[in-house]
Amino acid sequence: MSSAPVVIRADQSGRRADVLTPAALDFVAELVRSFGPRRAELLAARREQQARFNRPADDGGSLPDFPAETAALRAADWTVAPLPTDLLDRRVEITGPVERKMIINALNSGANCFMADFEDSNSPTWANCIDGQVNLIDAVAGSIEFDDPARGKHYQVGENPAVLLVRPRGLHLVEKHLLVDGQPAPASLVDFGLYFFHNAAALLTKGTGPYFYLPKLQHYREARWWNGVFVAAQQALGIAKGTIKATVLIETLPAAFQMNEILWELRDHSSGLNCGRWDYIFSFIKTLQAHREMLLPDRAQVGMSQPFMAAYTSLLIQTCHRRKVHAMGGMAAQIPIKRDPVKNAAALEKVRLDKLREVKAGHDGTWVAHPGLVAIARQVFDTHMPASNQLTRLRPEVSVSQAELLAVPAGTRTLQGVAWNARVGLQYLEAWLRGNGCVPLYDLMEDAATAEISRAQLWQQAHHKATLEDGSVVTEQRVVGVIEDQAARLGAEAGPGHRFADAARIFVELVSATRCPDFLTLPAYDLLD
Repeated sequence: MSSAPVVIRADQSGRRADVLTPAALDFVAELVRSFGPRRAELLAARREQQARFNRPADDGGSLPDFPAETAALRAADWTVAPLPTDLLDRRVEITGPVERKMIINALNSGANCFMADFEDSNSPTWANCIDGQVNLIDAVAGSIEFDDPARGKHYQVGENPAVLLVRPRGLHLVEKHLLVDGQPAPASLVDFGLYFFHNAAALLTKGTGPYFYLPKLQHYREARWWNGVFVAAQQALGIAKGTIKATVLIETLPAAFQMNEILWELRDHSSGLNCGRWDYIFSFIKTLQAHREMLLPDRAQVGMSQPFMAAYTSLLIQTCHRRKVHAMGGMAAQIPIKRDPVKNAAALEKVRLDKLREVKAGHDGTWVAHPGLVAIARQVFDTHMPASNQLTRLRPEVSVSQAELLAVPAGTRTLQGVAWNARVGLQYLEAWLRGNGCVPLYDLMEDAATAEISRAQLWQQAHHKATLEDGSVVTEQRVVGVIEDQAARLGAEAGPGHRFADAARIFVELVSATRCPDFLTLPAYDLLD
């Protein structure tokens, strides 16, 4: 690859210089030059698609549906390329941000795989992202260590660590500190490019490979874009085509109608699909934002037993197994509650039942967010999935329609639900603005996806003047009042240096918008660093 001008407007000292080498930056710059223009076109296509979803049918509008132009592809018999040995058994995957101690604990957790996350559980400060690359270089090299002076404890990776996968940031995000030809680089190419450049050869030497998760795809054309990135990156480093493997998170409503197409576009590089349940609920609200009949009940009532969620997961399992690739389950939000044995037992039972539902449905593995949940998830999958996976369970009885994927979940809307969305959303965003993207709140693990549900639901209820269970109506003024009240209370309870005023300002801006804004993290990123 030829050299390209790169400007970095942030600290490059210490170990960061090992990441931001001229050769690595040249590699990233060429990816940006080659694939940045098409990325811009894909983001424009997202906006055009959403505009169609927002219009009524008599004005050229439409709802998400299975694409007519790819019907033959869905009907045809084909499979993706064979999987590498170390991705055949993925029964328990742990996820978390690219923080050093977290990486060590996750690799040592007993999970089959660890997804190191630059996206929803990571607040994308420059330090988090670039130090995260340092941490991954050390993890791949087997030299990662950490000393915790507060606990007087030394952390290092033991034998048989989890297989490493990496999730770069989504297509919609940029890295404002790294400019290529005067423009902020696409964050997805920065995260992918730096990790791949520094670690691909070392991973192959160790008998594993460069494995990824891809977030928030909304169309099979975006999967095609990623496939092109993979091909170009492998060619540039002299690595065989198909070495990269990527699992796509089906976490947007439009993507649920294009699972076959996404697997086809990535067929040389696919390692399956994952049910990204929390972002999927957020996407359901955002995609169908113009339709009052699509109002959701309180967030706590929108679980995996709702028909539209059950239809989505069943279709994902059937699609993946037909194409001979893994169908990964989603994240249970519960975390261990050490202070209260009774509450802890109840939380663990919820996790057990969630994982039992997944394995009986035919999933090949599942996600946990805390090392303390690995054992219970493994026990459930070991009991009900004695083989490495369930790819032979084809689920021929599954037949999912457009109406089933668009079915509105049943339930009630309450003032308590409104206040809960405001309180939890503000607490998460405030922590995110201080650099923490993975936040335990009220015995649940919150990340950007769950915060997106909270603010999108507030927008939906205010925009459509939803009626609550007590007969009162939600208005924009009422929601703003709840946000400001919760922010004042939280600020009074917090210590110095809190950012609840900033969090409240962003939330008010989002819920007051004419259209539901695309992502919470876009305006929030302007206030980061």
